[in-house]
Amino acid sequence: MQETSVITLKESALINNIRFLKKKLGKNVKISSVVKANAYGHGIEQMVPMLEKAGINHFSVFNFDEAQRVCRSLTKKSTVVIMGYISNEHLREAIEKNFEFFVFNLERLEVALEEARNLGKPAKIHIEVETGMNRTGLNMNELIEAINVIKMQPENFEVEGFCTHLAGAESVSNYVRIQKQIKRYRQMSAILEKSDIRPRYRHVANSAAAFVYPAARFDLVRIGIMQYGFWPSAETFIHFINHKKNRTDPLHRILGWESKVMSVKIIKTGEFVGYGNHFLAQQETLTALVPVGYATGYSRSLSNKGRVLIRGRSCNVIGVVNMNMVVVDISAIPEVKIGDQVVIIGRQGDTEINVSAFSDISNALNYEVLSRLPLNIERRVIPAE
Repeated sequence: MQETSVITLKESALINNIRFLKKKLGKNVKISSVVKANAYGHGIEQMVPMLEKAGINHFSVFNFDEAQRVCRSLTKKSTVVIMGYISNEHLREAIEKNFEFFVFNLERLEVALEEARNLGKPAKIHIEVETGMNRTGLNMNELIEAINVIKMQPENFEVEGFCTHLAGAESVSNYVRIQKQIKRYRQMSAILEKSDIRPRYRHVANSAAAFVYPAARFDLVRIGIMQYGFWPSAETFIHFINHKKNRTDPLHRILGWESKVMSVKIIKTGEFVGYGNHFLAQQETLTALVPVGYATGYSRSLSNKGRVLIRGRSCNVIGVVNMNMVVVDISAIPEVKIGDQVVIIGRQGDTEINVSAFSDISNALNYEVLSRLPLNIERRVIPAE
């Protein structure tokens, strides 16, 4: 390993997760794999070919740059949808490259119309409507105006989708709000159909909604966190396993993160470790230096709280997390040597540190921990046997 740390990706875990999702969602529901935020930190370039191999041919991203990266990573003819930001300068190129994209305001619709007309090629759009998230989407009046624009020049548009986003389907506290959103979506969908505009896909559900609100599955679901082996929330998992005899988690984690011991040092009793006075050795302490820090995705909030695995044992991070290094207490395992494997996320022997535990320590969400893993950490695929 040349880098200070490496992220490993288990193809067998991904295959398991996609099989599980397809079985539970049914053959009539299309899965769009959400690979925004560098595939939730897993790596777009590594994940896309594996996902295609697992049977996925529809991808959703947030912006134009991510769409470009997905496009370069494709091994088959798959669909790429941009759900969020595209500058006006890149909208023409998006149409040229057959990228599909959300239309969530009238301004984007007008620019798409102009570029499609100039190219002589229709823009492939997903009409996003506002149903109660109050973030992006056309309201009722704007939807009617958009319908008029599309109907006046139908040759310049291919309506691939009609969609909205639900506001917190992972928590039962949002139940009433979600039900209102689904009802609103159906009303707006009916208006679209009365105008004789029939999208290829109607889609509302993300990972949580796909399992908690089956009626929200419609034709397509946008699956993000679950394909990577994580439940959107503890509530979502409990909802799934409730009344089931087998309560084991059917999802497998894809990602592991590991480094190596850089140095071993004895700290004398009464000495401070690292910057400031955040850790005082109460007794002679054997320490190992590990070359990861907040610049490489290991949060400062894990100072004096984090844990890593060395030789199958859990070791505490002591002192402040540095920009590029952490110090860990290895007093219980004096046989540790320079070059020994250090597991930051994943399993070593019979012991495991998962992202959930990692994020609980730092008060961060799984999503946040994963998406903040730096792009420059090597991602290494472990092929399925």
